[in-house]
Amino acid sequence: MDLESRRLWEDYTEAKEVMLARTHIEEAPWWVVQGVDKKKARLNCISHLLRQIPYEDAEEKKITLPPREHNEDYRRSPVPENMIVPELY
Repeated sequence: MDLESRRLWEDYTEAKEVMLARTHIEEAPWWVVQGVDKKKARLNCISHLLRQIPYEDAEEKKITLPPREHNEDYRRSPVPENMIVPELY
């Protein structure tokens, strides 16, 4: 956040409130996620979005995969260290 955006915070907030009031309709609703705690906000958002989807039980079909092919002359290339996501968990 820069200094100018802090100075204009109330203007931005008022513009957001006007936009929400004018565009929130049944066919295209807005949802506001309380974001003081970012981790909780993300979890609440995911949970809310998933609750909007009407789920039905699906028939489970057994899938049989063929054996993997193995070619003796194939050598897997190493992945560069700078491309690997750190394993934190």
